Amino acid sequence: MGFGIIVMGLLIGFLVGLTGVGGAALLTPILILLGISPSIAVGTDLIYNSVTKFFGSIQHWRQKSINLQLVKYLAIGSIPSAILAVIVLRVFDSFFQNQEQIIEIALGYTLILVAIATLVKTFMKEKYDSNRFQLKPLEDKRKMTICIGAILGFMVGLTSIGSGSLFALAMLFLYKLRASELVGTDIAHAFLLVSAAGFMHAGIGNVDYLLALNLLVGSIPGVIIGSTISSKVPAKPLRAIVALIILVSGFQLI
Repeated sequence: MGFGIIVMGLLIGFLVGLTGVGGAALLTPILILLGISPSIAVGTDLIYNSVTKFFGSIQHWRQKSINLQLVKYLAIGSIPSAILAVIVLRVFDSFFQNQEQIIEIALGYTLILVAIATLVKTFMKEKYDSNRFQLKPLEDKRKMTICIGAILGFMVGLTSIGSGSLFALAMLFLYKLRASELVGTDIAHAFLLVSAAGFMHAGIGNVDYLLALNLLVGSIPGVIIGSTISSKVPAKPLRAIVALIILVSGFQLI
C-alpha cells in the first residue's frame, strides 16, 4: 500500500493547503476506512502531525507570529489532559479490551464537532471579529484558557483530532489576535500537544512509522501545491464541502 498511501497523503496535503481545514479530521477516518485499526490510525496521525506542525512552528517563530503566553496557558491544560486520555485508554483496554471501540465512537463525535466548528469559522467569522470578551487581558482569562486546553486536549489525546480546528475556533472567539498570530499560535500549541500525545501513543505501540513516513512523503508537496493555488480558488465553498465530508464521516463512525 506504499504508493497508494503516498498518493493519499498528497491529496490530503493538497486539501489542507487549499482550504486550511485540519488534516487529522480528513486523514484519520480515511485510514480507518482502509482497514487500519483506530488506535494505530490515531497514534500514527499524531506523529505525522507532530512533524508537519514542527516545520510550521519554525516558520511562524521566524515571523514572530506566535503568542507565547497563550501557548503556555493552553499547554498547561492540554498536555497533561492528552497524556491522561492515553492512560485512560490503556487502562480501559487492559480491563475491558475495548480501546478500539472507545476511539471509534470518540472519533465520530469529535469529527461532528470539527465539522460544525469549520462551518462556523467559515461563515460566521466576521460576527466575532471583535467582542468585549476578547478585549479582556489574557491574565484575566488564565484559568478559563487552561480549562479550554484541558477539555480539548483530552479529545486530541483520544482521537488525534481538533488540535488545530477546535483550538482555532476558541482562539477566534475568545482572544484578540491578528490573523497571522492566530494561525501561528494555533500551530505552535498544536505542535506541543500532538507531540506529547503522539509520544504517549508510541509508547503503547499505537504508531506505524512506515505509514507515517509514506504520508509525509505525499503530504508535504501536497500542502505546498495547495497553498500555492489557494489564493486563486474560492475558499468558502471548498471549506464547506470538506466540512460536510467530515460531518458524514463522523456520523458513519458513531
